[in-house]
Amino acid sequence: MSNYYAAILAGGVGTRLWPLSRQARPKQALQLIGDRTMFQHAIERLAPLFPRDHVVIVTGRKHAELLQPQTPDLPDENFILEPMGRDSGPAVGLGAIHLHRRDPEAVMAMLTADHFIAYVERFRAVLAAAEKVAQTGRIVTLGIKPDFPSTGYGYVRQGESLGQFDGFEVFHAEQFTEKPDLATAQAFFESGRYSWNSGMFIWRVDRLLAEFERQRPSLHRQLMTIADALGTPDGARVLAEVWPQIEKISVDYAIMEGARDVAVIPVDIGWSDVGSWASLLDIIPGDEQGNVALSEHLAIDTHRTLVRSEKRLVVTIGLEDMIVVDTDDALLICPKDRAQDVKAVVDRLKQGERSELL
Repeated sequence: MSNYYAAILAGGVGTRLWPLSRQARPKQALQLIGDRTMFQHAIERLAPLFPRDHVVIVTGRKHAELLQPQTPDLPDENFILEPMGRDSGPAVGLGAIHLHRRDPEAVMAMLTADHFIAYVERFRAVLAAAEKVAQTGRIVTLGIKPDFPSTGYGYVRQGESLGQFDGFEVFHAEQFTEKPDLATAQAFFESGRYSWNSGMFIWRVDRLLAEFERQRPSLHRQLMTIADALGTPDGARVLAEVWPQIEKISVDYAIMEGARDVAVIPVDIGWSDVGSWASLLDIIPGDEQGNVALSEHLAIDTHRTLVRSEKRLVVTIGLEDMIVVDTDDALLICPKDRAQDVKAVVDRLKQGERSELL
């Protein structure tokens, strides 16, 4: 697999993990699970499938300054810097043109810097199988076998079987559906033909660039302009000039919804996108009462509650199914089932021009 590369997108903030996650301290740079940051977990679980020099990071300069010290054995040149965030579509395109310059036959696994994966060996095994499928020219997505009818994830419908690769059943991906309502999610779940869209894709780089050319010709032209200047004295200037003009669009809308010859591998890898504080209650083992303490917590008659404080003891009495997150300048208290609404807090702070809290 000498031409197999992992490209980790690490440009997001993680607004639903406010007040801990901020623009200057994004979700991937936080120690949320164990004694490693989410970014360190993402890097470490790739070995030995991907040598360090086959792991590239696509992120902004400020994020790179936070993340590079966390992985000193990752070559600096493997950090591919975006001048500004343009969503995942252009980010993966930027990673693709860099890898294509390095190796025209490269196969690229597009992965994330801030997800949790419990079954690491199985994750590496399915990535190895996906590389074999991608070598046939198909685009591959990792589908997560759903264990409840979630309205928070996109779905992939499985078509006919394409056979087994390294023991994993591979299916034709018939359709991508964005986050459904509850009735639709229930129908998807009961049919047994749908996987959650993990946002992890594996493709030959030349195939990906061909999809950009077919589906997003203007974005493809902009990427090729940047690619032509890579490694030249004009490289930084061209990137700085072209990048702000690039359409801001996710890879799902830019490529996946209209892509041809897509395969899905449904797999249980103990995956979570750590999309809210409530998700940590599902991931991290709690005490006998189901409480998860990420700092000093004195619990009295408290059940299924998550507590995180940066500097002080938190005492809770009579709480059930709650989230308590305390930082120097903000305190969040909300029911577990309202944890997704933290994004609305961030939106209100933006409207109120409270940028110091963002």
